Amino acid sequence: MRAALTGIVASALTLLMTTTSALATDLRMTVWTGSEAHLKMLNGIAESFKARHPDVNVKFETVPVNDYTQKLTFQVAGGNPPDIAWMMEDAAPAFENANLLMDLGPTLKAAEGYDFADFSQPAMGLWQKGETVYGIPFSTSPFMIYYNKDMFDKAGLEDPLALAAKGEWNMTKFQQVAKKLTEANPGKWGFEFKDGEGYASRMTHALLPPIRAYGGDIWSNEECGFDKPEAVAAIKQLHDMVFKDKSIVPPGEQGDYFSGNSAMTVNQISRASKMAEAGFNWGIAPLPGGPGGESPVIGQAGLVVFDQGKNKEIAAEFVAHMTNKENVATMAQFFPPARKSVLEADAFISGNKLVPPEMMKNVAAAIANGRVHPAHEKAPQLLAAMAPRVDALWKADADVDQAIKGICSAIQPLL
Repeated sequence: MRAALTGIVASALTLLMTTTSALATDLRMTVWTGSEAHLKMLNGIAESFKARHPDVNVKFETVPVNDYTQKLTFQVAGGNPPDIAWMMEDAAPAFENANLLMDLGPTLKAAEGYDFADFSQPAMGLWQKGETVYGIPFSTSPFMIYYNKDMFDKAGLEDPLALAAKGEWNMTKFQQVAKKLTEANPGKWGFEFKDGEGYASRMTHALLPPIRAYGGDIWSNEECGFDKPEAVAAIKQLHDMVFKDKSIVPPGEQGDYFSGNSAMTVNQISRASKMAEAGFNWGIAPLPGGPGGESPVIGQAGLVVFDQGKNKEIAAEFVAHMTNKENVATMAQFFPPARKSVLEADAFISGNKLVPPEMMKNVAAAIANGRVHPAHEKAPQLLAAMAPRVDALWKADADVDQAIKGICSAIQPLL
């Protein structure tokens, strides 16, 4: 009898465990970060969600940033979308217009203490149409200049933060110091584009900041901006820096600011997580201004839920949890917030363990005064059409004017 009873109890426990397992929900969320610090923070937020939803497990799936939008598109087209995804600003219109994204508005506005109105209206511009909310920005992050202070000191130069404080940090000074830095540090470069790319990939991230500084844009109002005088002047300056001054890492070579081989780069505040292990003194400063004045560029990323997902209701609840005031404040150490209350708080300016308050003030100012990177529903096609034309630009003997005209000829029909 004892043996029989033991068997019955064991069977019951097995059945209970099987039933509990069957009731558990696994949410898959794609991200483009592999940073240990980022993932630790995200997993902490997922664990806090389990306090109210013990049967929900959130699993973060890292997809390399260069392939991210393409792979996400393939997953959606194949009927296997993630439940939740990070989404880049340039890809958002295409997914929205294809009716692939869930309206998060009802869930967010019903969440206790959420305060949807706390999100900056300009920051919501890409993610909301009328009352429909396609996504919530979790990172409204301006492009900043990262600089290697040791290389500036070796060259006997004032660093970008000091120059910005004096009102002298502009595109002319940027070119001058980049050249001097290269000369003072043989075998290294004065500047590299974002993440050491900018030629075959991240083309617009390389070109947009100087074009904005000159008072132009890459496109606006369905019109190509590359061939406008302001953009042409900015592109020619970059071309001179690459091939005449030899101060920008050229095509085919790797500078790698983070290992000390370039004195300056452009990046966002999330990359500060990589600087904890840097073997040099460093700082963050605003982008150089120009004839167009100070023109901060903002890169934005949002959280979206796919409408065809099997777990979209609970996925939307997790997005509400992830973007409440408490968790936005937690994420602000890496991802500048779109919530006004968090952005304006002293905790944001003083809360980043790696970036001093005087540098974080510049980040906050850039968010307040910057403009988001231009988006378009045909962004993938635009970038594909641009690629061979931009490639023709990055040659020492390039006819720069002709190459720029070629860019506009390629993308204008798509715009």
